[in-house]
Amino acid sequence: MLIDTRLESDIKNGTGPAEAFFINEDTPVPELESGQVLVKVKAFGLNRMDLLQREGRYPVPPQAPKILGVEFSGIIEKVTPEVKDFKVGDEVFGLAYGGAYAEYIAVAAVMCILKPTELSWEIAAGIPEVWITAIQALFVVAEFKTGQSALIHAAASGVGIAAIQLIRHISPNSIIFATASTAAKLDFCISTLGATYGINYRETDFSREVLSKTEGKGVDIIIDFAGQSHFQKNLNCAAADAKIVLLALLSGGVVKEGVDIAPILFKRLRIEGSTLRSRNLEYQQILRDKLVDLALEGIRKGQLKVYIEKVFSWKDTTEAHKLIESNNTQGKVICLID
Repeated sequence: MLIDTRLESDIKNGTGPAEAFFINEDTPVPELESGQVLVKVKAFGLNRMDLLQREGRYPVPPQAPKILGVEFSGIIEKVTPEVKDFKVGDEVFGLAYGGAYAEYIAVAAVMCILKPTELSWEIAAGIPEVWITAIQALFVVAEFKTGQSALIHAAASGVGIAAIQLIRHISPNSIIFATASTAAKLDFCISTLGATYGINYRETDFSREVLSKTEGKGVDIIIDFAGQSHFQKNLNCAAADAKIVLLALLSGGVVKEGVDIAPILFKRLRIEGSTLRSRNLEYQQILRDKLVDLALEGIRKGQLKVYIEKVFSWKDTTEAHKLIESNNTQGKVICLID
Protein backbone atom coordinates (compact mmCIF):
# COMPACT_ATOMS: atom_id res chain seq x y z
CA MET A 1 0.00 0.00 0.00
CA LEU A 2 1.31 3.44 -0.92
CA ILE A 3 1.94 5.90 1.86
CA ASP A 4 0.74 9.51 1.68
CA THR A 5 4.00 11.18 2.57
CA ARG A 6 7.65 10.69 1.66
CA LEU A 7 11.05 11.75 2.89
CA GLU A 8 13.04 14.11 0.70
CA SER A 9 16.41 15.83 0.86
CA ASP A 10 15.34 19.46 1.06
CA ILE A 11 17.18 22.79 1.37
CA LYS A 12 16.54 25.19 4.22
CA ASN A 13 15.13 28.48 2.88
CA GLY A 14 15.11 27.06 -0.66
CA THR A 15 18.72 27.87 -1.53
CA GLY A 16 22.01 27.84 0.32
CA PRO A 17 25.33 26.09 0.94
CA ALA A 18 25.75 22.33 1.12
CA GLU A 19 25.12 22.48 4.86
CA ALA A 20 21.55 23.65 4.17
CA PHE A 21 20.35 20.13 3.29
CA PHE A 22 17.97 18.42 5.68
CA ILE A 23 15.64 15.42 5.50
CA ASN A 24 12.09 16.70 5.19
CA GLU A 25 9.87 14.09 6.80
CA ASP A 26 6.47 15.43 5.80
CA THR A 27 6.31 15.80 2.02
CA PRO A 28 3.34 14.48 0.02
CA VAL A 29 3.97 11.66 -2.40
CA PRO A 30 3.69 13.27 -5.85
CA GLU A 31 0.44 12.91 -7.78
CA LEU A 32 0.80 11.25 -11.17
CA GLU A 33 -0.05 12.97 -14.43
CA SER A 34 -1.03 11.18 -17.62
CA GLY A 35 1.78 8.95 -18.91
CA GLN A 36 3.74 8.97 -15.67
CA VAL A 37 4.87 6.28 -13.26
CA LEU A 38 5.61 6.50 -9.55
CA VAL A 39 9.04 5.12 -8.68
CA LYS A 40 10.29 4.24 -5.21
CA VAL A 41 13.83 5.54 -5.50
CA LYS A 42 16.74 3.28 -4.58
CA ALA A 43 19.58 5.58 -5.65
CA PHE A 44 20.11 8.93 -7.34
CA GLY A 45 23.01 10.52 -9.16
CA LEU A 46 24.46 13.93 -8.40
CA ASN A 47 25.42 16.44 -11.06
CA ARG A 48 27.10 19.84 -11.08
CA MET A 49 23.80 21.46 -12.03
CA ASP A 50 22.49 20.31 -8.63
CA LEU A 51 25.10 22.49 -6.93
CA LEU A 52 24.12 25.49 -9.04
CA GLN A 53 20.42 24.91 -8.39
CA ARG A 54 21.07 24.58 -4.66
CA GLU A 55 22.76 27.98 -4.77
CA GLY A 56 19.93 29.54 -6.79
CA ARG A 57 22.13 29.98 -9.86
CA TYR A 58 20.51 27.51 -12.25
CA PRO A 59 17.62 28.26 -14.64
CA VAL A 60 15.23 25.52 -13.51
CA PRO A 61 12.66 24.59 -16.19
CA PRO A 62 9.05 25.37 -15.27
CA GLN A 63 7.99 21.73 -15.21
CA ALA A 64 10.65 20.79 -12.63
CA PRO A 65 9.70 20.26 -8.96
CA LYS A 66 11.64 22.16 -6.32
CA ILE A 67 13.45 19.02 -5.17
CA LEU A 68 16.85 18.47 -6.78
CA GLY A 69 17.97 15.47 -8.80
CA VAL A 70 17.42 14.43 -12.41
CA GLU A 71 18.61 10.80 -12.49
CA PHE A 72 17.55 7.84 -10.43
CA SER A 73 17.06 4.10 -10.19
CA GLY A 74 14.25 2.34 -8.38
CA ILE A 75 11.11 0.19 -8.46
CA ILE A 76 7.83 1.20 -10.06
CA GLU A 77 5.00 1.31 -7.51
CA LYS A 78 2.23 2.84 -9.59
CA VAL A 79 1.43 3.46 -13.26
CA THR A 80 -1.21 5.55 -14.98
CA PRO A 81 -3.61 3.80 -17.39
CA GLU A 82 -1.83 5.22 -20.46
CA VAL A 83 1.42 3.45 -19.61
CA LYS A 84 1.73 0.15 -21.48
CA ASP A 85 5.48 -0.56 -21.45
CA PHE A 86 5.93 -0.81 -17.67
CA LYS A 87 4.15 -2.42 -14.75
CA VAL A 88 4.24 -2.28 -10.98
CA GLY A 89 7.36 -4.01 -9.68
CA ASP A 90 9.58 -3.24 -12.67
CA GLU A 91 13.11 -2.20 -11.80
CA VAL A 92 14.00 0.89 -13.81
CA PHE A 93 16.34 3.83 -14.11
CA GLY A 94 15.71 7.09 -15.85
CA LEU A 95 15.90 10.82 -16.36
CA ALA A 96 13.54 13.39 -14.83
CA TYR A 97 13.19 17.16 -14.79
CA GLY A 98 13.83 17.02 -11.03
CA GLY A 99 12.70 15.40 -7.82
CA ALA A 100 15.15 12.47 -7.52
CA TYR A 101 16.46 13.45 -4.05
CA ALA A 102 13.45 11.75 -2.49
CA GLU A 103 11.91 8.41 -1.58
CA TYR A 104 9.39 8.65 -4.43
CA ILE A 105 9.51 10.36 -7.80
CA ALA A 106 6.84 10.90 -10.45
CA VAL A 107 8.39 10.67 -13.91
CA ALA A 108 7.32 10.26 -17.52
CA ALA A 109 7.29 6.57 -18.39
CA VAL A 110 8.97 7.29 -21.73
CA MET A 111 12.07 8.46 -19.84
CA CYS A 112 12.42 5.20 -17.92
CA ILE A 113 14.52 2.21 -18.96
CA LEU A 114 14.28 -1.33 -17.61
CA LYS A 115 17.32 -1.99 -15.43
CA PRO A 116 19.37 -4.96 -16.57
CA THR A 117 19.88 -7.44 -13.75
CA GLU A 118 23.65 -7.11 -14.20
CA LEU A 119 23.56 -3.48 -13.03
CA SER A 120 23.42 -2.38 -9.41
CA TRP A 121 21.15 0.42 -8.26
CA GLU A 122 24.18 2.68 -7.93
CA ILE A 123 25.46 2.00 -11.44
CA ALA A 124 22.02 2.44 -12.99
CA ALA A 125 21.48 5.76 -11.23
CA GLY A 126 24.76 7.02 -12.65
CA ILE A 127 23.84 6.45 -16.29
CA PRO A 128 21.03 8.75 -17.49
CA GLU A 129 22.27 12.34 -17.28
CA VAL A 130 25.88 11.95 -18.33
CA TRP A 131 25.44 9.25 -20.97
CA ILE A 132 22.45 10.96 -22.57
CA THR A 133 24.34 14.28 -22.56
CA ALA A 134 27.39 12.66 -24.16
CA ILE A 135 25.24 10.99 -26.82
CA GLN A 136 23.42 14.26 -27.48
CA ALA A 137 26.67 16.22 -27.86
CA LEU A 138 28.50 13.66 -30.00
CA PHE A 139 25.84 12.14 -32.22
CA VAL A 140 22.97 14.63 -32.37
CA VAL A 141 24.71 18.01 -32.25
CA ALA A 142 28.22 17.25 -33.55
CA GLU A 143 27.06 14.39 -35.82
CA PHE A 144 30.20 12.37 -35.06
CA LYS A 145 31.26 9.95 -37.78
CA THR A 146 33.57 6.96 -37.60
CA GLY A 147 37.20 7.98 -38.03
CA GLN A 148 36.80 11.58 -36.91
CA SER A 149 39.09 13.02 -34.26
CA ALA A 150 37.86 14.65 -31.07
CA LEU A 151 38.98 16.92 -28.24
CA ILE A 152 37.13 16.25 -24.99
CA HIS A 153 37.49 18.87 -22.28
CA ALA A 154 36.80 18.02 -18.63
CA ALA A 155 37.62 14.50 -19.73
CA ALA A 156 37.49 12.98 -16.24
CA SER A 157 34.00 14.32 -15.60
CA GLY A 158 30.98 12.07 -15.96
CA VAL A 159 30.15 13.32 -19.46
CA GLY A 160 33.81 13.27 -20.51
CA ILE A 161 34.22 9.67 -19.33
CA ALA A 162 31.13 8.62 -21.28
CA ALA A 163 32.16 10.55 -24.40
CA ILE A 164 35.64 9.04 -24.61
CA GLN A 165 34.27 5.52 -24.21
CA LEU A 166 31.52 6.05 -26.79
CA ILE A 167 33.99 7.30 -29.38
CA ARG A 168 36.42 4.47 -28.73
CA HIS A 169 33.58 1.90 -28.76
CA ILE A 170 32.16 3.07 -32.07
CA SER A 171 35.35 4.27 -33.77
CA PRO A 172 38.39 2.32 -32.49
CA ASN A 173 40.88 4.22 -34.63
CA SER A 174 39.81 7.76 -33.82
CA ILE A 175 42.35 10.12 -32.28
CA ILE A 176 41.00 11.41 -28.96
CA PHE A 177 42.54 14.27 -27.03
CA ALA A 178 41.56 14.58 -23.36
CA THR A 179 42.13 17.64 -21.18
CA ALA A 180 42.09 17.62 -17.39
CA SER A 181 43.72 19.42 -14.47
CA THR A 182 45.89 16.67 -12.93
CA ALA A 183 48.29 13.96 -14.02
CA ALA A 184 46.17 11.33 -12.27
CA LYS A 185 43.09 12.31 -14.24
CA LEU A 186 45.00 12.28 -17.51
CA ASP A 187 46.47 8.86 -16.77
CA PHE A 188 42.96 7.59 -16.07
CA CYS A 189 41.70 9.01 -19.38
CA ILE A 190 44.51 7.40 -21.37
CA SER A 191 45.18 4.12 -19.56
CA THR A 192 41.63 3.28 -18.54
CA LEU A 193 39.29 5.05 -20.95
CA GLY A 194 41.35 4.87 -24.12
CA ALA A 195 42.12 8.50 -24.95
CA THR A 196 45.04 8.85 -27.35
CA TYR A 197 46.63 11.93 -25.74
CA GLY A 198 46.19 13.73 -22.44
CA ILE A 199 46.85 17.45 -21.90
CA ASN A 200 46.98 19.34 -18.61
CA TYR A 201 45.23 22.55 -19.62
CA ARG A 202 46.59 24.38 -16.57
CA GLU A 203 50.19 23.77 -17.61
CA THR A 204 50.05 23.58 -21.40
CA ASP A 205 48.37 25.39 -24.27
CA PHE A 206 46.17 22.54 -25.41
CA SER A 207 45.62 24.07 -28.84
CA ARG A 208 49.34 23.94 -29.63
CA GLU A 209 49.54 20.33 -28.47
CA VAL A 210 46.59 19.35 -30.65
CA LEU A 211 48.02 21.08 -33.70
CA SER A 212 51.44 19.52 -33.08
CA LYS A 213 50.04 16.00 -32.78
CA THR A 214 47.82 16.40 -35.87
CA GLU A 215 50.47 18.01 -38.11
CA GLY A 216 48.57 21.28 -38.07
CA LYS A 217 45.22 19.81 -39.14
CA GLY A 218 43.37 20.13 -35.81
CA VAL A 219 40.42 18.08 -34.58
CA ASP A 220 37.00 17.46 -36.09
CA ILE A 221 34.91 17.57 -32.89
CA ILE A 222 35.39 19.60 -29.70
CA ILE A 223 33.24 19.09 -26.61
CA ASP A 224 33.68 22.01 -24.21
CA PHE A 225 32.40 22.83 -20.74
CA ALA A 226 34.72 25.74 -19.92
CA GLY A 227 33.49 28.61 -22.08
CA GLN A 228 35.52 31.80 -22.31
CA SER A 229 38.87 30.45 -21.11
CA HIS A 230 38.95 27.84 -23.88
CA PHE A 231 37.16 29.74 -26.64
CA GLN A 232 40.13 31.13 -28.60
CA LYS A 233 42.17 27.96 -28.21
CA ASN A 234 39.22 25.88 -29.43
CA LEU A 235 39.04 28.03 -32.56
CA ASN A 236 42.76 27.70 -33.07
CA CYS A 237 42.89 23.90 -32.95
CA ALA A 238 39.62 23.11 -34.71
CA ALA A 239 40.03 21.48 -38.11
CA ALA A 240 38.33 22.75 -41.25
CA ASP A 241 34.57 22.14 -41.01
CA ALA A 242 34.92 21.19 -37.33
CA LYS A 243 32.06 21.32 -34.88
CA ILE A 244 32.43 22.81 -31.41
CA VAL A 245 29.75 21.86 -28.88
CA LEU A 246 29.42 24.09 -25.82
CA LEU A 247 27.79 22.29 -22.87
CA ALA A 248 28.61 24.64 -19.99
CA LEU A 249 30.27 27.93 -19.06
CA LEU A 250 32.37 26.93 -16.07
CA SER A 251 34.95 29.68 -16.69
CA GLY A 252 32.36 32.30 -17.65
CA GLY A 253 30.30 33.30 -20.64
CA VAL A 254 31.98 36.57 -21.67
CA VAL A 255 35.09 36.24 -23.82
CA LYS A 256 37.92 38.71 -23.39
CA GLU A 257 38.69 41.46 -25.88
CA GLY A 258 41.03 40.56 -28.69
CA VAL A 259 39.53 37.20 -29.56
CA ASP A 260 40.27 36.34 -33.17
CA ILE A 261 37.09 35.00 -34.73
CA ALA A 262 38.56 34.69 -38.22
CA PRO A 263 38.94 30.89 -37.89
CA ILE A 264 35.16 30.60 -37.66
CA LEU A 265 34.88 31.99 -41.17
CA PHE A 266 37.95 30.64 -42.88
CA LYS A 267 37.72 27.13 -41.40
CA ARG A 268 33.91 27.06 -41.78
CA LEU A 269 33.46 26.18 -38.11
CA ARG A 270 30.12 25.42 -36.52
CA ILE A 271 29.73 26.36 -32.87
CA GLU A 272 26.58 25.21 -31.12
CA GLY A 273 25.46 25.37 -27.53
CA SER A 274 23.31 22.59 -26.16
CA THR A 275 21.37 21.89 -22.98
CA LEU A 276 19.37 18.85 -21.94
CA ARG A 277 17.15 19.61 -18.97
CA SER A 278 15.34 22.49 -20.69
CA ARG A 279 14.39 20.36 -23.71
CA ASN A 280 10.85 19.13 -24.18
CA LEU A 281 9.85 15.57 -23.41
CA GLU A 282 9.69 14.52 -27.05
CA TYR A 283 13.31 15.55 -27.64
CA GLN A 284 14.49 13.87 -24.46
CA GLN A 285 12.70 10.67 -25.42
CA ILE A 286 14.66 10.57 -28.69
CA LEU A 287 17.87 10.79 -26.68
CA ARG A 288 16.65 8.14 -24.25
CA ASP A 289 16.09 5.81 -27.20
CA LYS A 290 19.57 6.56 -28.54
CA LEU A 291 21.03 5.65 -25.16
CA VAL A 292 19.31 2.26 -25.38
CA ASP A 293 20.46 1.73 -28.97
CA LEU A 294 24.05 2.96 -28.67
CA ALA A 295 25.17 2.21 -25.14
CA LEU A 296 22.92 0.08 -22.95
CA GLU A 297 24.05 -3.31 -24.26
CA GLY A 298 27.68 -2.25 -24.00
CA ILE A 299 27.14 -1.12 -20.42
CA ARG A 300 25.32 -4.37 -19.59
CA LYS A 301 28.19 -6.44 -20.97
CA GLY A 302 30.84 -4.33 -19.29
CA GLN A 303 32.28 -3.06 -22.57
CA LEU A 304 31.28 0.45 -21.51
CA LYS A 305 31.72 1.30 -17.85
CA VAL A 306 30.01 3.64 -15.44
CA TYR A 307 32.75 4.86 -13.13
CA ILE A 308 31.67 5.82 -9.63
CA GLU A 309 33.86 8.02 -7.47
CA LYS A 310 31.94 7.43 -4.25
CA VAL A 311 28.58 6.26 -2.92
CA PHE A 312 26.99 8.11 0.00
CA SER A 313 23.92 7.55 2.10
CA TRP A 314 21.38 10.16 1.08
CA LYS A 315 21.50 11.31 4.69
CA ASP A 316 24.99 12.56 3.79
CA THR A 317 23.97 14.64 0.78
CA THR A 318 25.88 17.58 2.24
CA GLU A 319 29.14 15.63 2.09
CA ALA A 320 28.34 14.38 -1.41
CA HIS A 321 27.89 17.96 -2.64
CA LYS A 322 31.13 19.01 -0.97
CA LEU A 323 32.99 16.24 -2.76
CA ILE A 324 31.77 17.51 -6.14
CA GLU A 325 32.69 21.06 -5.12
CA SER A 326 36.26 19.88 -4.44
CA ASN A 327 36.74 18.99 -8.14
CA ASN A 328 38.58 15.86 -7.01
CA THR A 329 36.35 13.30 -8.68
CA GLN A 330 36.82 10.85 -11.52
CA GLY A 331 33.32 9.60 -12.17
CA LYS A 332 29.90 9.79 -10.64
CA VAL A 333 28.87 10.61 -7.10
CA ILE A 334 25.82 8.57 -6.05
CA CYS A 335 23.48 8.63 -3.07
CA LEU A 336 21.67 5.51 -1.85
CA ILE A 337 18.33 5.87 -0.13
CA ASP A 338 18.69 3.75 2.99
